[in-house]
Amino acid sequence: MLLLAFDTATPAVTAALHDGERVLAESTVVDARRHGELLVPAVDRVLGAAGRALADVTGVVVGVGPGPYTGLRVGLVTATAFGDVLGVPVHGLCTLDGLAWAAGEAGLHGPFTVATDARRKEVYWARYDGPGARVTEPAVDRPADLPGDVRALPAVGAGAALYPEHFPDRRPDPAHQSAGALAALAAHRLAAGQAFLPPLPLYLRRPDAQVPAGYKAVLPT
Repeated sequence: MLLLAFDTATPAVTAALHDGERVLAESTVVDARRHGELLVPAVDRVLGAAGRALADVTGVVVGVGPGPYTGLRVGLVTATAFGDVLGVPVHGLCTLDGLAWAAGEAGLHGPFTVATDARRKEVYWARYDGPGARVTEPAVDRPADLPGDVRALPAVGAGAALYPEHFPDRRPDPAHQSAGALAALAAHRLAAGQAFLPPLPLYLRRPDAQVPAGYKAVLPT
């Protein structure tokens, strides 16, 4: 097994290789505006660091969000392209689940909340009973509108860091998404025979770009 994992649903452009037992190489660059520019070089770096070729990959793992439209689609389109070229399966995972798994690797167990920055003074969030046990569907809300018991739990992610007044038990790790953790979660699910999400974007609200009201076509119909 050789899993190539990456995620572009957050400001972290992160890629990793995993052999089913351990992370062989990982690269993470935090830059919210250059996902398309940084992802393929990150893949090249982890392949080079591990001494492997792209043709060795047996499966692609990709974070499906939730996340902003532009960054998220970079990872999904790249994952689909690699899967088609290599003839290997593409396994989708919720980005929040990857952060939850990384939190478990950092020593956080029991109930906790994952919250990432959704912009517009909102967070993407979900509640977990443990690193691999999400108990709510991913959602987007203003931090103050989250249930009180959710906000009181230990919390990880950039969303929790942005709004410490609403997440009083914020934990510093993981600070950003980790493709290594995402790959480790995928290896765990593969070993357990668990299902994956399709490599399709998990959007929780409409994109910012909208057709203006009263739009008139320039060309005749």
